[in-house]
Amino acid sequence: MAKELTVASFQADVVEADKPVLVDFWASWCGPCRALSPIVEEIGEEMADRLTVFKCNVDDEGELAQKFGIMSIPTLILFKNGEVVHKIIGNMPKAALVDQVVAHL
Repeated sequence: MAKELTVASFQADVVEADKPVLVDFWASWCGPCRALSPIVEEIGEEMADRLTVFKCNVDDEGELAQKFGIMSIPTLILFKNGEVVHKIIGNMPKAALVDQVVAHL
């Protein structure tokens, strides 16, 4: 299961990470977020050697959502060396999501 990302953990979990980090910005009331969540979890398990996956609840961590301009959820952001390298907005099939992630690793 993906760990929760918070403002307090961002520096250690994302900026100082030793591999790319995929962050799923979501909310419990968001239907497309709930649909995408199991796919994100699967990707996190299947690609654990290549990236780390975190979930960020936009209701609990509004400061992070604002910092990264989250206007629509679900939004996934791929970070490398603490920098945003790709942003994915909306729900999509697993294969399409994997293709986008792999293309930016």
